[in-house]
Amino acid sequence: MLPLHFPSQEYPEDVHIIQYHDRIILLVGTAHISQESVNLVRKVIGQEQPDGICIELDEKRYQALTEKKRWQALDLKQIIKDKQLSTLMVNLLMASYQKKLGEKLGVKPGAELLAAAQSAQEQNIPISLCDRDVRITLRRAWKSTSLLKKAYLLTTLLSSIFDETEISEEQLAELKQKDVLSELMGEMGAILPNVKKVLIDERDIYLAEKIKATPGRRLVAVVGAGHIAGIKNQFCINNSGMLNDINTIPPVSIGWKVAGWSFPLIIITSLVVIGLQKGEADAGANLLYWVLAHSIPTAIGGIIALAHPLTILGALLAAPITSMSPLIGAGYVAAFIQVMLSPPRVLEFETVGYDMGTISGWWQNKLLRVFLVFILTSLGSSIGTYIGGYEIIKNLIS
Repeated sequence: MLPLHFPSQEYPEDVHIIQYHDRIILLVGTAHISQESVNLVRKVIGQEQPDGICIELDEKRYQALTEKKRWQALDLKQIIKDKQLSTLMVNLLMASYQKKLGEKLGVKPGAELLAAAQSAQEQNIPISLCDRDVRITLRRAWKSTSLLKKAYLLTTLLSSIFDETEISEEQLAELKQKDVLSELMGEMGAILPNVKKVLIDERDIYLAEKIKATPGRRLVAVVGAGHIAGIKNQFCINNSGMLNDINTIPPVSIGWKVAGWSFPLIIITSLVVIGLQKGEADAGANLLYWVLAHSIPTAIGGIIALAHPLTILGALLAAPITSMSPLIGAGYVAAFIQVMLSPPRVLEFETVGYDMGTISGWWQNKLLRVFLVFILTSLGSSIGTYIGGYEIIKNLIS
């Protein structure tokens, strides 16, 4: 076996050299919106001519960077059916945050990852996409977060894209040296430890194990600077047995399933008891109150979102029914109808990152309007659940 050759070229401190058994791995820590990182990636790959190149991308994000017509393949109706609309929205908010900073720095977010892929193709070097599927990452993060902290996360992301504060030259220079998304998650780690665990810590494990599994004695791995320390630590640990665990979406716990079905059972039982104790008229009046308590605020949510009239009607009719089942919510029904009646155009998918940064854009862009329909009708139905439930329970015990 040929001896290992360490790089003779002196690289900046962003390039970390790891000797792993009989292999050499050059970890290139990048900022996802930095031209300096693009240049460094091309330089390292060109000089080292590695056996393989590992990139912090999954298949979906790779396609998003390399395929100009990627939005045409997005099935929004299937996303709604799979209850992944909130996941898509968070993903777009994060992408918009990076794009906004990228414009100020004069470079496209993820340009250094694209440069790694292009260099590999130009030099006929095998590529290994080493990141976890972004949909699994976001859904694990979403499921691991309480309702209150979900609201905090969305508020933080929304405030970041609406923030128009000018960035000084010194701040721009500092941003060029950072993996901005990792920095954001690091700052939120104290408040949202579960989110940081999923977005950063778990992916450190996943990236390290995938890099280890990539064939070749000499590899270049291009990853965000925020992952470097975690990946280096994982090279001292064998976590291959954890891959299956962190690459799945946790099922809904039995406790949540029981709680989800318990509430409608309580409402139905309460209506039956009211009917037996106070008569059918009282039971009917309480049932009507339940229907109106859900239909009216849900319809108002659709109106505020400027939903299609038939979407508003569908939400109004669906809300009292979906509120009795934890399997589907009025927001998903309304969003699905809205997509069917007023589907977003491809151009609106392409401009969503810009439109997110303005208040009017949320109503003008048909994709963002779908999100508004989903959020506001869901909120309306939730209000109805509390109001209607309170009234029925109050009448039961009075």
